Amino acid sequence: MSVDPGHIPILVDEIAAYLPTHDGAILVDCTAGRGGHIGMMLERCPDARVIGLDVDADNLAYVEQRHASHADRLMLYRSNFADLPAAFESLEIEKADFILADLGISSSQLDDAERGLSFDREGPLDMRLDDRLKLTAADIVNAWPEGKLADLFWNLAQEKHSRKIAKRIVQARRQMRINSTMALARVVASTVPGGGGHKKIHPATRVFMALRMEVNQELAALEALLATAPQHLRPGGRLAIISFHSGEDRLVKSAYKEAAREGKCRILTKKPLAPSEAECAANPRSRSAKLRVMEQELLADP
Repeated sequence: MSVDPGHIPILVDEIAAYLPTHDGAILVDCTAGRGGHIGMMLERCPDARVIGLDVDADNLAYVEQRHASHADRLMLYRSNFADLPAAFESLEIEKADFILADLGISSSQLDDAERGLSFDREGPLDMRLDDRLKLTAADIVNAWPEGKLADLFWNLAQEKHSRKIAKRIVQARRQMRINSTMALARVVASTVPGGGGHKKIHPATRVFMALRMEVNQELAALEALLATAPQHLRPGGRLAIISFHSGEDRLVKSAYKEAAREGKCRILTKKPLAPSEAECAANPRSRSAKLRVMEQELLADP
């Protein structure tokens, strides 16, 4: 099966440097995506069992086909990483040697107009990564009060024009329900012409990011992962998380530091690892990625 040309896994070599070297390891990719990091794990750890989790059924089907030659070592399971304990229980796995979470959305999801994640592709204002969820971005945009919308755009995306944008959205939806991505993008652009001071990004970038994060409860899921993943690591096991914006990175950094203060882990990345200039040039979407890795203390309680 051909590999999705739009998907490029991020920080592959940097992650590989922290993989376990012993035979029989259990590796978990909490965000299977299109299987790029999973492929690296299967290749570089030929005796390991690899577990792939994802909320997106299409992603899991793709990964299953892409790595069909490793079906004997690869297990896939549909789950949000917020439900990691339930996933481990269902898979009859107690502890892992390595857990990875790449918090970015895959290029295939971003480029799929029907998902409504992109402000430059016409599509329904949906943004659900898991189609089992009820709330859509259209529900938020057309029903939330102005103040709540403004708080959302500021708190999740630090959009400095959040109040102007929220006011304009409320005015626009009185005339007609905002149901499409391009319709919302036009409303935002009419409020913040020229990118609103963010010279290199579309003026709707932060609004779309905030809506996606709210629809999919991304920060709450990350908090749940940070609380439970260490409990599912063997002593010496490692947790690696790739974040893409300051809110995510602060949560990861804070959780690691707290665990280290309590003597539960050792932080292996004193500063987050970032993509090289060459990787950013080859894959511009990687430019904001930050990788932090912690190691469960060898004497930690089981």
